[in-house]
Amino acid sequence: MPKSAGSLRGWCAIGAAFLLLGCTGPDPDAARSLRSILGSADGDAAGFARADRIREFVFPGDHGPHPSYRSEWWYLTAVVSTAASEAREFGVQFTLFRQGLDARRGETPAPNHGTEAWRTGQGYMAHVALTDIAARRHLAAERFSRGHPELAGARAEAFRVHLDDWQLASTGDAFSPLRLTVNTADFSADLLLTATRPATLQGDRGLSRKGPDNASYYYSVPRIEARGELVVSGSRHQVSGLAWIDREWSTSVLGDAYQGWDWFALHLDDGRDLMLYQLRRIDGQPDAFNAGSLGDGKVSRTLTADDFSLTPIEHWRSWPVAWKLVIRGDEPQQYIVRAAIKDQVMDTAVRYWEGVVHVEDDNGRRRGAGYMELTGY
Repeated sequence: MPKSAGSLRGWCAIGAAFLLLGCTGPDPDAARSLRSILGSADGDAAGFARADRIREFVFPGDHGPHPSYRSEWWYLTAVVSTAASEAREFGVQFTLFRQGLDARRGETPAPNHGTEAWRTGQGYMAHVALTDIAARRHLAAERFSRGHPELAGARAEAFRVHLDDWQLASTGDAFSPLRLTVNTADFSADLLLTATRPATLQGDRGLSRKGPDNASYYYSVPRIEARGELVVSGSRHQVSGLAWIDREWSTSVLGDAYQGWDWFALHLDDGRDLMLYQLRRIDGQPDAFNAGSLGDGKVSRTLTADDFSLTPIEHWRSWPVAWKLVIRGDEPQQYIVRAAIKDQVMDTAVRYWEGVVHVEDDNGRRRGAGYMELTGY
């Protein structure tokens, strides 16, 4: 359906507001311009709730939408491979962004039918991507829609998020197992996803601070068994592996001090799940709000800025595609996190780097895999 210039600003806001930091470049004027599109607490954010205190998370309700907050996203990544005889590896990404266009419309759900069904006050953007590591290809697609029950939306029970026929949905009454189905001109994915660990509340009991005045509510479902079929350029591949789901909602936007961030979700071969992000300040100084978590399904350790460091050691064009990661503590650990292929840029309406990475020890032996996201370069 056609979109006005005003609505296109909304679509940019959906992508740029994700993870509170957006995809602004290092130019401070560009960052200020983006923030003006996104609005401020006194502008477009007026009337929306803010993530400013610890709350109780309640499932399955919190798997669904939170329309009283301006921005929200459902984010799935998976690293899967074919049978051992082939050992061909792929990455799959699916993200649905919801952007509140009118705070008043978040108060009551719109009817499912008739003219009023259009009055959701919500805009949606979906990104899907597939990384074919052997072929050194990264394929991506995006779609946009105004909220409407038949076009795009989200619900908690039975869980479903979708834009057209791209969807992530529960297969029964329980949240897990889930099924991901996407189909584009270049690839398709049909994956069954079974969570093997409970949700991890990120930050301070789910309140994830990303600056002195900004925060989101953030939880992860960090270890999910994935199996199913990928079709790439007409070739079918039966695959299995591990997936990760991240969920955030908020009304905050990027603070003036920041130009972007670097984020990692990693499955380590020893059975631990590691999430890290660092906020990149315009002045180049380390940020006190860098954070993460490290857990094995039984014990989860919250990581603060003092608990780890990330140092880029290789670049491709402007993107840092290999990092030295140090985790401090009683038993310090050191890894290299390296892009499986260098060009995994999401060349979409909002441009960012999102793709498969491998975790290595100092001797170059593989110790895990996952996803990296880079914004603001």
